[in-house]
Order: sequence, then structure tokens, then C-alpha cells
Amino acid sequence: MLFVHDFLTTAPFDIYGLHLFHLVAKHGSFTKAAEVAGLTQSAVTRQVQGMERRLGLELFERTTRSVHLTPAGSMLLRESARLLGDVGHTLQRIREDFANAKKEIRVGVSRSIGLAYMPGFFHANLKRLPQVGYRVSYQASVDIVSAIERNELDVGVLCPPLRMPRTLRVTHRFTDTFTLIGPANAAPVFEPSFREGMLEWAARQYWLLIDEGTNSGKRLRIWMSEQGLTVEPGLQLDSFDLIINLVALGMGVSFVPTRALALYGTKQTLRRLPWPDRFVRELIVVVRRNRKIPGHLEQFIGNVLF
Repeated sequence: MLFVHDFLTTAPFDIYGLHLFHLVAKHGSFTKAAEVAGLTQSAVTRQVQGMERRLGLELFERTTRSVHLTPAGSMLLRESARLLGDVGHTLQRIREDFANAKKEIRVGVSRSIGLAYMPGFFHANLKRLPQVGYRVSYQASVDIVSAIERNELDVGVLCPPLRMPRTLRVTHRFTDTFTLIGPANAAPVFEPSFREGMLEWAARQYWLLIDEGTNSGKRLRIWMSEQGLTVEPGLQLDSFDLIINLVALGMGVSFVPTRALALYGTKQTLRRLPWPDRFVRELIVVVRRNRKIPGHLEQFIGNVLF
């Protein structure tokens, strides 16, 4: 405790200076960080140089064209991210609970979850919690997990990673069934019961698949391998909506979530193709562990429908 007291009295930086440091690290530019903060570049530079002088080390490597974190800067960025998130969250809760500020829920939705799912996330809540505002980001699952850990998001909807961080807990689990689609003129030349013919047909197709770097992509590749499908995708994308539209344009075939096709029910350019087995992924709703959930957030999670 004495160490903390001594540290705070010498104060190598404050919360605001730490925030400016994070902006420079995020944008890789003092100029862009200054624009976001509403300051001059020289003001941001002085703040960061003051931090470096008081710490006795450099946080950034500077060239005429770019700014990169040093190992010390990377450690400070990583270890202080949750601190800034916790401070921001605490201030938000104080304003909501004691200053009559409008309550807001920050939701992260994985890009591998199609737009057809959105009504299930928000329709009931817009009716039952009309006084609550929502800030929604559409991003990669790995970024959602990191943002929840940093307290930059309140809740995430995603396909679970192969290893779930201990800092998160799952509140709900849902299943999501996939189907094989192709353009309207796609005509498999096999009977669904003849697996050898199916695999030969699949090997001749141009495949559009969800990026194997995503959680859904990793699990789909494992399932396809178990099916004997060792195809090389022609295109890898991070959005099933984009994949469905490209298939409708005649670009190839793909496995996509059945529910995602709800937005394309009237398209005459899409065709569901027979495949005897179904790939089923799991979708989860996650929040940060060891954190008291506000009532309006708990209601929001309870109203999510799949």
C-alpha cells in the first residue's frame, strides 16, 4: 500500500495522459490522436514526452513516417487497457444512476452473425426497454472478447472461441444450423445417399467460405474435414451476408447459416442444395466475469431471442 501511495504522489502520468497515450498507440499517429482528442499535435506530443521523461524510458519509436510502440509501451498499453475501461464504465454508471443520464448498453456482434439475426437481439428490447440506448459494433469475435475484458463493451454475441478466457462468462447458448447453397443453376449430379458422388461434385465447385481465422471458420473447417471435404476455398470472407450475395451472383457454393437466408427468401438466384449432414455451430452471449450486471443489462440479455 505504501508503494501505491509513493507512486501516486510522484505521478508519472494521470488518467488523461494515459488516455492520450492510448489514442496515439491506437492510431499510430500523434496527428490523428490530436484530431480525435480535439487538441493540437504539439499538446499531445508534450503529454507523451512528459510521461516518458517521468518514467525514464521511451514508450514510442518515432520515425518521420510512423510511430510504433516500444516493448515498454506495449506493456503499458496492454496492462492499462482495463484500467481505462473500468474508469469509463464507472463514470457511465455514476451518470446513469445518480445524474439521470440515459442508460446505454454497448453490444458487440460478431461479423460472422448475419444481419437477419439482429431483430432477435433488439426487437423485444426496443419495446420493453424503450428508455435504454444501444451502441452496437459489428466486429471480429476476438476483438469483442478483448473489448469486454477491457470494459469497452458490456455484452457480446459471438461463436465461442476454442478456448474461452476465464475473465468472461456465458449467460446464454444457442444452436445455429447451416445449409449448403449455390446459384439457381447449380445442379448436383448425385443422389443425396451416394456420398462418393457428393464428394466428387464438391471437389469441382468454386467454394466461398467464412474466413478460417474466425471462430466459425475454424469449427466449419473441422466439420468439413470430418465429412471428407478437403476443398480449397476460392474466396474467404468474414461476412455470411456477403457470401450469400456472391453465391446469388453465381460466384460459387457455400455452407451458410440457414437463418441468415431469411433476408433472401425472395431471391430467385439462390438454391438450397442437398447435403445429408448438418453443420451446427453454437452462439453465445458473454459478459465479463466478477462484475455486477445492472438491471437494464440483465433485462436486455434475457430478452435476446434466437
